[in-house]
Amino acid sequence: DIRWLALLCVARMGFSFVFTTYSAALPLLKHDWLMSATQAGVVQSAWHLGFLVSLFAVGFLGDRFGAKRTYLWSAVAASISALGFAVFASDFVSGAILYGLAGLCSGGSYTPGLALIAERFPPATRGRAMGIYLAAGSLAYALSVVLSSQLFPAGGWRLAFLANGSMPAVGLAVSIWVLHGTANIIHDAPPGQEVWHAIPALLKNKPALLLMFAYTSHNWELLGMWAWLPAYLGAAAQALGGQAWASGRAVEVGVFLSGLTYLTSMLGSLVGGDLSDRWGRSLTMLLFACASLILSFSFGWMMGWSLSVLFVAAACYNLASIADSSVNSTALTELVEPRYIGAAYALRSVLGFGAGAVSPWVFGLVLDTVRGMPLSSERLAWGLAWTSLGLGALPGPLLILWLRRRPEAALMARGRR
Repeated sequence: DIRWLALLCVARMGFSFVFTTYSAALPLLKHDWLMSATQAGVVQSAWHLGFLVSLFAVGFLGDRFGAKRTYLWSAVAASISALGFAVFASDFVSGAILYGLAGLCSGGSYTPGLALIAERFPPATRGRAMGIYLAAGSLAYALSVVLSSQLFPAGGWRLAFLANGSMPAVGLAVSIWVLHGTANIIHDAPPGQEVWHAIPALLKNKPALLLMFAYTSHNWELLGMWAWLPAYLGAAAQALGGQAWASGRAVEVGVFLSGLTYLTSMLGSLVGGDLSDRWGRSLTMLLFACASLILSFSFGWMMGWSLSVLFVAAACYNLASIADSSVNSTALTELVEPRYIGAAYALRSVLGFGAGAVSPWVFGLVLDTVRGMPLSSERLAWGLAWTSLGLGALPGPLLILWLRRRPEAALMARGRR
């Protein structure tokens, strides 16, 4: 099982490189594609919108045709669409369409992958296994951003797009290899009941709904942060360096530092999954959700502080904001029937990635609006933009507390709630 999980994680890494290739290049693309901050947020939102549709579809397809089969067919689509974006995206309109299409084809490595792990690992180690799987994606996010920062001087954003866009093909090859001997399991449903009947059952499952709504708040914050962190650190580097720093140099520094902070996302997934197996799901989620919330309300107001302080804050932000993701995914498998897991992930994805599709656009809208106000400043603009992420994340800890107090919470982590 360890070898199987390790190879599946390598495949997950391959599919994840395209997730952050746009945000890494965003400071350059705003100039080359003549985009406002609002338009830049729209392109990122197009990805998340496509991704949520993908996750909704593959959730039901996984229940109907099996997680393995859904995963592999999605992997083929992800490989083709990522290369299409890398080769043909050239302005705001084509970028939004092609990046949205890439997102539409990329959900198969996420929830079907989690379903495969849920089928293979018992509850005692499932949280850790899912944490490792999601950590592999976070590692790829970091490597993608760092790789981009090193390729910008040599070939600009196009070379970075091509390098990152080719990685899903590697993920496809590894997926075919590792899943060759894995059974394609289709869970039995009552006679005559289609997969769509899962929706009414899930809507009656209040503990699962609380998890889904908490995930919605989590995604508003996390996906907005990932979209705008490179641009923020680049702007901070430019502000500190002044005229002595060329704009391109500030962008490279901001992107490189962002990539390094994404490494703590990997640690967050590992720590979150492991602690949830030992401390319980709800307590672990509550701890990290509150820590992330504090950073959302304070991070933007640090504009003008030293890069070293911003780097440490961004690293802590990345760790805290993703640590509850694997825990939420694991807890959902413990609160719904096995035949509904795919549908549960699908419904959660519509809510979570729907919020994640809107938050980067709202962030950019706040940034543009405040900058256009009289007597505004960069600190005020960035401070309020980051605060918008915190406002969306506020309900999360309250929903987790509500779940923790329900008797069904005893089903999680073998009674540890």
